[in-house]
Amino acid sequence: MNSRERILAAINHESVDRIPADIWATSEVWTKLRNHFGKNTDIIAELHIDTMAAVGPDYIGPPLPEMAAGESIDYWGIRRKKVAHTGGAYDEQFFYPLGDAESIEDLDSYQWPSADWFDYSTMRDKAKEARKTRAVICGYMAPFYYHNLLRGLEQSLMDPLVDPDLTHAILGRISNFFYAHHRRMFETCEGLIDASQVTDDLGSQTGPLISMELYREFYAPHHKRFIDLCHEFGIKVFHHDDGSCRPFLPLLVEMGIDILNPIQWTCPGMNMRELKSEFGNKVCFHGAVENQKILPFGTPDEVRAEVRHCIDALASDGTGYILAPCHNLQVNTPVENIIAMYDEAWKYGKLS
Repeated sequence: MNSRERILAAINHESVDRIPADIWATSEVWTKLRNHFGKNTDIIAELHIDTMAAVGPDYIGPPLPEMAAGESIDYWGIRRKKVAHTGGAYDEQFFYPLGDAESIEDLDSYQWPSADWFDYSTMRDKAKEARKTRAVICGYMAPFYYHNLLRGLEQSLMDPLVDPDLTHAILGRISNFFYAHHRRMFETCEGLIDASQVTDDLGSQTGPLISMELYREFYAPHHKRFIDLCHEFGIKVFHHDDGSCRPFLPLLVEMGIDILNPIQWTCPGMNMRELKSEFGNKVCFHGAVENQKILPFGTPDEVRAEVRHCIDALASDGTGYILAPCHNLQVNTPVENIIAMYDEAWKYGKLS
């Protein structure tokens, strides 16, 4: 099997020659890997990683404002600045475009993104080329997360409770853009896209960020609309949900998600064997290798044991699992542990 065939077989719960592997990592980690292997080494091939190829359109919308050194702005008007940490830096948000909105009328003065701001014409050729060897992923639809980004986390969590009408209006406008934008991408690349993200971070380290009641009323209808859009084009739905998101999973699976990431199994309700038993016939699992303690601070042998732990739990039937870290590998993760993770996945995950 090549990487594309292996990834798609796992998603479709079909037989695989070995458990496929994917990688998410910060830019600092990629620098460490290039320094270790040499700049001319194909790191993906060296580590036997399958991964997916992402395609998207080019932005041709209104020119973005000039920003101060170390600061950036995107087409939503969200502003970020680089904040240094040990070994690197993160782009941290410091401005929330709708943070001061108090009424539906206030939303009219905000410049909402438009699907017309993008050139989709080059996407089809890129997708054709990518799918020769890779599964192709395209798009990102996250109404809860963008509610957080536009309003600020605290205000967005209060919005449904203190102003339901304003909340519905904000989410409706976010989602209408996502829907129009992704329909254009899917139409342009019809038959060439394998997966798309309908995603959100509904869980924290200890439990859900919002109640099921609020999720059902404000966010689930938008997720269902996006899931149906993906399935209309034969596209699998990749759902990312950090932390303890267990209460939402039955509804998400019922609505039609196909791939669940990142399986943060140390959080309440996220036992891997239980998830496999309950949802494994409908969902392919992606991620799971623990990266808060084991990957950054464990030994290579402990990393290898964790890889076996994840494969035994999430690929107990020989398929339906794509091994990856349960979020981006961070700069404090030793290269030796990264190598151990993918080497053990390649050796222990061989099924034929």
